Amino acid sequence: MHDGSASGSTVGGAAARAAGQPTLALRTPVQPLTRLVRFGDALWRPALLLGIVFAGWWALSESGTVPHYLVPTPAQVWQTMVEKRAFLWLNTYVTLYETVIGFVLAVLLGLLTAILIAYSRTMERALYPIVLFAQVIPKIAIAPLLIVWFGFGLAPKIILAVLIAFFPVVISGVAGLRSTDPELVDLSKTMGASPWQTFQKIRFPNALPHLMAGVKVAVTLAVVGAVVGEFVGANEGLGYVLLLANGNLDSALLFADLFLMSLIGIVLFAIVEVTEAALIPWHASRRSGVPLTTS
Repeated sequence: MHDGSASGSTVGGAAARAAGQPTLALRTPVQPLTRLVRFGDALWRPALLLGIVFAGWWALSESGTVPHYLVPTPAQVWQTMVEKRAFLWLNTYVTLYETVIGFVLAVLLGLLTAILIAYSRTMERALYPIVLFAQVIPKIAIAPLLIVWFGFGLAPKIILAVLIAFFPVVISGVAGLRSTDPELVDLSKTMGASPWQTFQKIRFPNALPHLMAGVKVAVTLAVVGAVVGEFVGANEGLGYVLLLANGNLDSALLFADLFLMSLIGIVLFAIVEVTEAALIPWHASRRSGVPLTTS
């Protein structure tokens, strides 16, 4: 007979060793100046590439080689964003809301489905073909059907964002949950751990690196799902603005809209990246230094 707290502690330590987490590590403290240097080292390359792209865009648009109604100048795009900031902000908020709600629902439903598939062969045989079938159907093809069923409100866009972002979460979740060492699971059972303790201390922490990889893919796909839904039928959102700008041959508004779409995806991806760093700081992909000792 084992004490519950001792069992949970033993299982937790075993989980840390299985996942590669050092239970005792001595690290050199990272000074603020060192962090700043690392941040600058990570930032200058993409900043340089963006600068080159921006310079090429500016040179092409200012040279007159391409008409401004096809490729506007950066100044024209900026002027459009300033003059129509209220209009663009309102539609950006709509798309952001649809994306976030769809993404959160996709993660929750995807994780639940992954758990059912990983824990039950019967559920795997029942759910996996349906998940695969839902993924291979072109989402743009079912968007009109969602409009017919749910109208022109937010619901079709959120559902489409869920459908597009759902699959990567399921696949990465199943891969992570099944990557747990079976011997470690058996060891936890012999120590008196309940199925919930085994999941909490061993399976889920071990699955997090795989799961977060799928979540990072899902958050970018959720933006695509929301915008695709707005393409088919909407009177607000960045997808609607894109159609409006295209119909009016307003290239400056078109470029501004594309920039805001990209900004939503980048910001959400960065939030997921920070969340991953907080959840699995012990993983090899997140370590900022090499542990001196481990046990």
